[in-house]
Amino acid sequence: MKTSLFAGETSFRGSSEYVASQELINVVNISMALQKPLLIKGEPGTGKTMLAQSIAAALGKRLIVWSIKSTTKAQGGLYVYDVVQRLYDSQFGGAGVDDIAKYIKLGKLGEAFASSEQVVLLIDEIDKADLEFPNDLLWELDQMEFHIPETKETIKATTRPVVIITSNAEKELPDAFLRRCIFHYIDFPDEEMMEEIVRVHYPDVEKHLLAQVLQAFYRIRQIAAIQKKPSTSELLDWVQALRLSGVPVENIFRDLPFTGVLLKKDEDIAVLERHLSRGDLF
Repeated sequence: MKTSLFAGETSFRGSSEYVASQELINVVNISMALQKPLLIKGEPGTGKTMLAQSIAAALGKRLIVWSIKSTTKAQGGLYVYDVVQRLYDSQFGGAGVDDIAKYIKLGKLGEAFASSEQVVLLIDEIDKADLEFPNDLLWELDQMEFHIPETKETIKATTRPVVIITSNAEKELPDAFLRRCIFHYIDFPDEEMMEEIVRVHYPDVEKHLLAQVLQAFYRIRQIAAIQKKPSTSELLDWVQALRLSGVPVENIFRDLPFTGVLLKKDEDIAVLERHLSRGDLF
């Protein structure tokens, strides 16, 4: 079993379902000890989102996921005041319209703060939002509280949540926001770690098949002209497709069957086919 910098029930040691480097395990524990958000970057398929799921499962804590979109606003993560519903109720004689609290709904961040027990909060793909979004969360993430003017109520976390923030590096995040985070970049797994990842999902995969698949996968990723390189999820799907189809192992290098499982762009498939026709891939 992997060891960590910290001992005890509240430390993260990885899990049987998530393969993490010792460096990543250590930085998770450092962020929890310092009570700072952990900002995780890395290309798609490096397990950024699954890390939060693994931490929650390993520590026995509830996971709250705030999936960020281009239209997401920081206010929506705190709370929403449904003024339209209140107006509707007042027009049609709804009872209790003077109780504004009835029309306040906590967002994902507000839900994490209001929880009586510590939770794991995943702010997923923060770089999808506009540039001001991270800055709009500075006070709340620092103080772990926010005020609701409509009810004159302050929501303050009694137990600071474990905050994991992911980014695909689509845009730069503000310096003021970065200063408040612990940062870690997850490198794409090497062949040894990838073999371990595949075996977590398919423990009985045939050794020779896996060796051929990994060699082909990393050769394809090395082709500079491929725009969207296959990631871990595509590799796992490819392994399963090959196993289910019963394609002979010796045909993998010759035919590269089911390339549409690995590559999702017409241009990338055309690039791969040119390399195969020239015989310069293997």
